[in-house]
Amino acid sequence: MNTPTLENERVKLTLLDLSNYQHLLPVAQENDLIQFSPSKIDTPEDLKSYVQIAVDGYYHNTTIPFIIYDKNSESYVGSTRFGLINRKNKVLHIGWTWISKPLQGSGLNTSIKFLMLQYAFETLKFDKVEFRIDERNIRSRKAVEKIGGTLEGILRKDTLMQDGFKRSTCCYGILKEEWPQIKATIFKNF
Repeated sequence: MNTPTLENERVKLTLLDLSNYQHLLPVAQENDLIQFSPSKIDTPEDLKSYVQIAVDGYYHNTTIPFIIYDKNSESYVGSTRFGLINRKNKVLHIGWTWISKPLQGSGLNTSIKFLMLQYAFETLKFDKVEFRIDERNIRSRKAVEKIGGTLEGILRKDTLMQDGFKRSTCCYGILKEEWPQIKATIFKNF
């Protein structure tokens, strides 16, 4: 599989794997970093397991995991991925995104999402990009709405969390025919 490096003036996304995940250990240990995720990453063992699952998906052509390098701070600051890649139906998900808390709200995530959407629609020629977000995660839901995601429905109590809570998941989507308008208006500065 050809692994892209996605890059602009602000951020560089390269393949996350077992050779570089250690750069993320300090970020992964930030308090409540992924409180709305069913995953656990706050110990070295948990982070390695999380990355191993992403790498396994990569070798099965269902995920492309990225390590996020922020050019402003000159450091690795998180992870994101394409997942649930369905080449037949030309649909994939963008998610599993976590960024160091001091950089949340800084515009970094918008730069990341622009690169990923551009790659999904313009290079891969996919028809749809989906996002799945915990119903309680208002900040992430607003971020996806801000970049043009449309709420398509809510899967009620579909995901078991680490603490035993069954979360409901909001499903958002962007269609390829919506991308040119989104790119021209929301991402006009990229």
